[in-house]
Amino acid sequence: MSTIPLRPLGRTGVTVSALGLGGYHIGLTKEESESIRIQHAALDAGINFFDNAWEYHDGLSEERMGKAIADRREKVFLMTKVCTHGRDKHEAMRQLEDSLRRLQTDHIDLWQVHELAYDNDPALHFVPDGVIEALDQAKQQGKVRFVGFTGHKSPEIHLDMLSRGYPFDACLMPLNVLDGTFRSFEQKVLPELARQGVAALGMKSMGGSSDMVRAGVVTAQEALRYVMSLPIATLVSGMASQRVLEQNLAVAQGFTPFNEAEMQALRERCRAAAADGRFELYKVSAKHEGPIGRAQHGFPPQSAMVD
Repeated sequence: MSTIPLRPLGRTGVTVSALGLGGYHIGLTKEESESIRIQHAALDAGINFFDNAWEYHDGLSEERMGKAIADRREKVFLMTKVCTHGRDKHEAMRQLEDSLRRLQTDHIDLWQVHELAYDNDPALHFVPDGVIEALDQAKQQGKVRFVGFTGHKSPEIHLDMLSRGYPFDACLMPLNVLDGTFRSFEQKVLPELARQGVAALGMKSMGGSSDMVRAGVVTAQEALRYVMSLPIATLVSGMASQRVLEQNLAVAQGFTPFNEAEMQALRERCRAAAADGRFELYKVSAKHEGPIGRAQHGFPPQSAMVD
């Protein structure tokens, strides 16, 4: 069986699998035993990058992952996210202790500030006693190895974070063939990450909902292969079933990248479908903004919104 390529995680000296297991979907399976089985199968197949977040399913995703990796922690590069959404470093450190307990570990390999979705989020994170100070404190305490940030809304918000002179180790962002021509993280953020030596991590290879695949814009295989052909360390992909895991492994094992001509041909083929954001709603609407972040910014919950 072909193996999944290992790639350098920026300047950290660590290598990770080119395909990563998304944590949100770990909480979607009906039975905990099925979730654990999928995680073990992913790890056995060569996926060592495991993603999560403190707020996913009110902690359920972290709890399930903790049970799955308890006896094989040394084989996993473990990422989770701190979900302060503008709250202070004390809240961040409280969340870190929750994450460590749920994940049954004494350290997180990569701890990332979660879901930058509002233009003033970078300023909120960098205030005195903000979450950025928590990143430093956690590293000093040996509870976190590397740090970064994530977001799906706007390349400009990512560039704001990267302009502040902080030595982030990694950055997670939506990357897919439609993003290549629409409000593009690929075109705007990837070059800056490369310039700074920050590891690029991809997500939402199928737009977060797979609508672009169901609509026939691209196949799942094209979508995965496109993102894995970009200069990224890993593609985080949600895999809530054995079927999806096997679909993704078929692309990742013995991976062959598209060449640049093939990449450009795919971008052009998908340009019209990308142009109004219908398949990347996280960029053009508040539909994907989480409830905690909405509350911190004074926005009503989605349940109170009128269609």
